[in-house]
Amino acid sequence: MFVAVICLCIIVGHLLVENRWINESITAIVIGCITGTIILFWSKGTSSHILRFDEQLFFMYLLPPIIFNAGFQVKKKKFFHNFFTIILFGVVGVFISFVIISAGSWWLFPKIGFHGLDARDFLALGVIFSSTDTVCTLQVLSQDETPLLYSLVFGEGVVNDATAVVLFNAIRKIDASKLAGWSAVHVFGDFLYLFSTSTILGIATGLGTAYCLKVLYFGKHSTDREIALMVLMAYLSYMLAELLNLSGILTVFFCGIIMSHYAWHNVTVNSKITTRHIFATLSFIAETFIFLYVGMDALDIEKWKMTITNTSLLTTFGIYFTIIALILVGRATFVFLLSSLSNYFNSNSPSSKITFKRQVIIWWAGLMRGAVSIALAFSQFTISGITSDPVNATMITSTIVVVLFTTLIFGFLTKPLINFLLPHRTRGINSHSESDSNKDDADVYMPLFSSEDVSGMIQVKRSLSALLERPVHTIHVYWRKFDDNYMRPIFGGPS
Repeated sequence: MFVAVICLCIIVGHLLVENRWINESITAIVIGCITGTIILFWSKGTSSHILRFDEQLFFMYLLPPIIFNAGFQVKKKKFFHNFFTIILFGVVGVFISFVIISAGSWWLFPKIGFHGLDARDFLALGVIFSSTDTVCTLQVLSQDETPLLYSLVFGEGVVNDATAVVLFNAIRKIDASKLAGWSAVHVFGDFLYLFSTSTILGIATGLGTAYCLKVLYFGKHSTDREIALMVLMAYLSYMLAELLNLSGILTVFFCGIIMSHYAWHNVTVNSKITTRHIFATLSFIAETFIFLYVGMDALDIEKWKMTITNTSLLTTFGIYFTIIALILVGRATFVFLLSSLSNYFNSNSPSSKITFKRQVIIWWAGLMRGAVSIALAFSQFTISGITSDPVNATMITSTIVVVLFTTLIFGFLTKPLINFLLPHRTRGINSHSESDSNKDDADVYMPLFSSEDVSGMIQVKRSLSALLERPVHTIHVYWRKFDDNYMRPIFGGPS
């Protein structure tokens, strides 16, 4: 039944692909709601689900293909060219939003008459509602017409999800009865440890796969073997991270980046085409699956009964309004603040400047909440999708309402907003200016002691000056030299 409904989502989504108001996420949620309503009447009010939510199903089977495909399909040149800004939004931004939402809910929930959450629950809420879903916006933006904007929105969306999951895992280790001033230090320390070790594991797995494919050359016998090796090694990286209590989401993301940079170039042409479509297809099915379930879970009568009996209608709507308001404020705070900081560091690169209109789009792109928020909420407040605590049930229904509201309402308005702020005739201008400015910058990045016309000391001075003025760009240039001279001869890559 569930597979049949997914097929229906694909067909309806295809028919509505040109609609200016609808996207595939909204389509899946609406069909999920309709299906849930039919099941609800069919079962005489006892259930609205075809199946029950299982966090193991989500974290072990649905999330890995989504995150791996994001790393595998990422435009690496743009991603690392804007790496500093993406990390600002995806890591620092999550912490700012997390603090605002956690502190705001801690202060406001008792004022609107809602009690029963402990300190760790409030911290978890901050993470749950700091996780964004940028699918709606990415379906509207074009990589060719708005390369900078697409890179920032896509990069931040992936890093944001990874940061949220890592931070959530760090918070779950806290003893709520022993919260003290050092707790924040411990959370930050755990976050840094998980972030660094998970990244290293993902890179190591990706490099190991690339080396095997290059040395053994599976394609001379069967393309099936090299495709199978890439798929299984990607999944193995995620499972290893989970086994070692690291962040599987970060590991598989960086494994995807490394595989697309090295391993993908070591396989046959048929395998290159096949792997891209396989990973994209698995990711698409997993996302559709999740949004369908969200639509059906919105009609879970048991959770709504517990919510209504424990909380007044006024308090319930107060919770919804408070969470949405905190999301808006938290998002606006870090987007406009960190955009100014990014513009300051990129003052010598006009093409990398984030204008006010771009800032508004980036702010809007991160207002939608999606699959990761749902999964984290179920993980915190339920056991296999079931809870008997009215307070936890209220938080689950609140999360579902916020996800539905932000996805449907903000998602409906995404296309008109972007068309208004970025008219079609002006979208392509930035791509030309970027390429022109890159040509101008080419003379700045000169290797140490490589010019015959300039003395060694002057060359060093120029390189250091470039590093101080535009550190990310300069480091990227030296990384390219190292990659071309040492990494690609060993692990493979484009000639």
